[in-house]
Amino acid sequence: MNIAKRYNLFVLEDDAQCFLGYYKGRIVGSIGHAASFSFQSSKHISSGEGGMIATSDEELANNIRRFGSLGYGAVGAGAGKGKISKETIQDPKYERHISMGWNYRMPELCAAVALGQIERLQELVNMRQKVAKLYSEAIAGCGWMISQSVPEGFVHSYWTYAVKLENNPQFNWVDFRNKYMELGGDGIYAAWQLTYLEPVFQRTSYHFSTLSPPIRRIQNFKLGLCPVAESLQPLLLQFKTNYLDIDVASQKVEALSKSISYFTR
Repeated sequence: MNIAKRYNLFVLEDDAQCFLGYYKGRIVGSIGHAASFSFQSSKHISSGEGGMIATSDEELANNIRRFGSLGYGAVGAGAGKGKISKETIQDPKYERHISMGWNYRMPELCAAVALGQIERLQELVNMRQKVAKLYSEAIAGCGWMISQSVPEGFVHSYWTYAVKLENNPQFNWVDFRNKYMELGGDGIYAAWQLTYLEPVFQRTSYHFSTLSPPIRRIQNFKLGLCPVAESLQPLLLQFKTNYLDIDVASQKVEALSKSISYFTR
């Protein structure tokens, strides 16, 4: 640490195999700027896989959390900071990624659950397809709500039921979502902000070269790069389909029908 202070270096303790070890009266993990511990199956304690970072630097801690969670800006240590609220994430203007990050959130326990889910995958997909059919019936005849096209020969598994809300001077995306929730709907997910318009890309540029002819170029990520996608993104609504009870799904579809009737008057 003295050397690091002299040369402005960062010290990460590797304490993977040293739970409750001490150095000159200090417990390991409290000496460097940060410390890593492993929860792999052969270690002192284990969750099956994964590990932990310890640090007293709050900013560094949040940066580490974001690095393991896709760079999400809403991730933090406070109550409720492990997840993004429904009001926040269901907003077409919400900007999720404020830094580069990875998806390091899959421990073995979760994998075991996923393996069990695979055994009933067809059942789960079938239910989503049934719910999507109910949504299609609800919006039939609504000229300002257009469902996603499914070409002949394709099978849609309906992670969500996506529709495009045509521009209407009488109401907007948020108005429709609020009314839908007021009438018993479960919320509507927006299409995610286009990747190159997220804050992390706004602070960078892509350098590339061509061989023939030999040209070096810089690509900046600005509004207008993909005009069609940019025009569609704020108009898309994604309705939930992951209901295990068709009666519950029918209640949400009824809320959609009522919302359409409200704005059609």
